[in-house]
Amino acid sequence: MSGRFAIILAAGQGTRMKSKLYKVLHHVCGKPMVSHVVDQVQEVGFDETAVIVGHGAAQVKETLSQNVHFVLQNEQLGTGHAVRCAESLFVGRKGTTVVLCGDTPLLQADTIRKLIQTHEAREAKATVLTAIADDATGYGRIIRGTAGDVERIVEHKDANESERATKEINTGTYCFDNEVLFEALTRVTNENVQGEYYLPDVIGILQQQGEKIAAYRTDHFADTLGVNDRVALSEAEALMRARINARWMREGVTLIDPTTTYISVDANIGRDTTIAPGCVIKGTTVIGEGCRIESGTEIEEAHVGDNVCIRQSVVTKSQIASGVTIGPFAHIRPGSVIGCDAKVGNFVELKKTTLAERSKVSHLSYIGDANVGEDVNIGCGVVTVNYDGENKWETIIRAGAFVGSGTNLIAPVEIGKEAFVAAGSTITETVPDHALAIGRARQVNKENYVKKDR
Repeated sequence: MSGRFAIILAAGQGTRMKSKLYKVLHHVCGKPMVSHVVDQVQEVGFDETAVIVGHGAAQVKETLSQNVHFVLQNEQLGTGHAVRCAESLFVGRKGTTVVLCGDTPLLQADTIRKLIQTHEAREAKATVLTAIADDATGYGRIIRGTAGDVERIVEHKDANESERATKEINTGTYCFDNEVLFEALTRVTNENVQGEYYLPDVIGILQQQGEKIAAYRTDHFADTLGVNDRVALSEAEALMRARINARWMREGVTLIDPTTTYISVDANIGRDTTIAPGCVIKGTTVIGEGCRIESGTEIEEAHVGDNVCIRQSVVTKSQIASGVTIGPFAHIRPGSVIGCDAKVGNFVELKKTTLAERSKVSHLSYIGDANVGEDVNIGCGVVTVNYDGENKWETIIRAGAFVGSGTNLIAPVEIGKEAFVAAGSTITETVPDHALAIGRARQVNKENYVKKDR
């Protein structure tokens, strides 16, 4: 029975990145490059996938949560050697193997499918993914025969003037008959300047044997972009960002200026939501329908309901229900839950706080480790004093309570249902339901004190 296998090459350090972070772990639109590749491979659906790791193996393994095999390439001796490291997994098995690079984050599942379809329909032993490059400098050129199959691949440095005029290039992604691939790898040598075993040499070996080498030419050159330095990384980021933004605009989301809007590949946005210039949507954030996200807002790993307005604010790992208004200049820290139609105003910080339906914290307050009931009004400059230097303590404010401006709530403390706390109070004890609490020093006026002192 034939199978389908994928091998992803992710062992290189990437010296041209000039970074302590291994190349395939550099992010594009909020996700490591190798994760993009694995996601697309998973979407295609292979029987087994191997990721070849070397430099940064532990970090790569930690990054990839998908069901893949990890194969260690102890020494980086070339792409042919990397594939051969997976020999114990795949040798002798009938089927089709696709070899991809972990630094091609723009490669799409549909392109991989069409490569496989071409390979199997042509009954080829190997099929090369190709593309048309406006500037083919540095790329290997695809020279096709009269039947349209690959006659040879000529490296740029070895190409003559006529061959260099060819715009069809080798992208470095291949499809092989699995048994033929591993048999040919045994005959690849390292007799070259770098002393490495190159995967493209398999193509030459198969051509010498008279085997059919096919090619699938993608219409999307951007799919094939390999990232080797920070310049290419920025190009990949821009191309993917444009792709993501176009997708959401076609789904009914308004992006006022797509060129300055950054949306993670894993985010989800509802129809009729408008996102102003200069916003950043990170991670697996979900934003509902009819929302308005104003300029300068950053939302990370949050769930935002319908008809929410967020103005110039930061929201991280929190739940925002429908009808909420936030900002400007609010900070919603992790673990916060904001109920329907609540309001968080300017220069307010919430941390690990539940703010129930219709409650308001309108200005200049810090509410941390708190549980606030519905229809509560919290005045300007209120602080829940939740940290005693060693432990965090909870503040509970029951439904319908009113907390006056400039109040300090010294946790642990509870404000009862429909209780009223006078402005300027420092509250250290429970306030019963419906009670008025005043916790401030009595005012004393000393007549002519300033005049006498001077």
